Amino acid sequence: MRSAFISTVKLVHWIRQRLEHLAGAPMLAMALAVAVGSLGVAEAAVRSSLRHQSRPRHIALAALTQPPHLQPALPLGPEWEGIDIDGDGAPDFANPTGGPPRGHDAYGYGYFHAVRDGGEREHEGVDYDSRPGQTVVAPISGYVARIGYAYPGNLQLRYVQIDNPALKLEARVFYVRPDVRVGQSVALGRPIGTALSLQSRYPGITNHVHLELDERGRHIDAQSVILARGGDSSFMAAMN
Repeated sequence: MRSAFISTVKLVHWIRQRLEHLAGAPMLAMALAVAVGSLGVAEAAVRSSLRHQSRPRHIALAALTQPPHLQPALPLGPEWEGIDIDGDGAPDFANPTGGPPRGHDAYGYGYFHAVRDGGEREHEGVDYDSRPGQTVVAPISGYVARIGYAYPGNLQLRYVQIDNPALKLEARVFYVRPDVRVGQSVALGRPIGTALSLQSRYPGITNHVHLELDERGRHIDAQSVILARGGDSSFMAAMN
């Protein structure tokens, strides 16, 4: 229909040029004027048809792309913000899953230095709640220094280690299916893998990603550098 409209406009333009050229020939000019009038009516009809057709197509497309029952849900829970340790005004840490630290379950708590093995050792990281299959992001910027296995003989549960020599930081993100390779540079908050289920190894545990952070070779509490906006300030101490 649009091509027909373009052809009609071109023909009307040509006839109008002929009318100007033949202004001294009254009878022929009159005949051409009648033709121009007819084509003008046709042109208006084509324009009206195009407007009439385009309107429902636009409405139908909007209804298809944004149906009310498929609108994205609002984010739930707190928002997380990493502190800035190098003074450039940008965060240097990110929550790898967007979930809160793991609360109490049959296997204990997920916070830093929680009791493990009846008090024989301490938890050296922070467990962040996750959903199996969700994207896991880099908690720091740097490069992938290592991809390893969380447990001997278990080829499914793996970890990704990211080093940032400039900030003297190291992060190990456990229980993921890596989507990165050793030597690859990664940016803060960018995907590095997919969260896995822990139910086959720890039945009934809260699925989570275990994050260990080191600064200059010593373990630090991820909850002191990844802060919940509006949350409990008791764990919002900056890194020493």
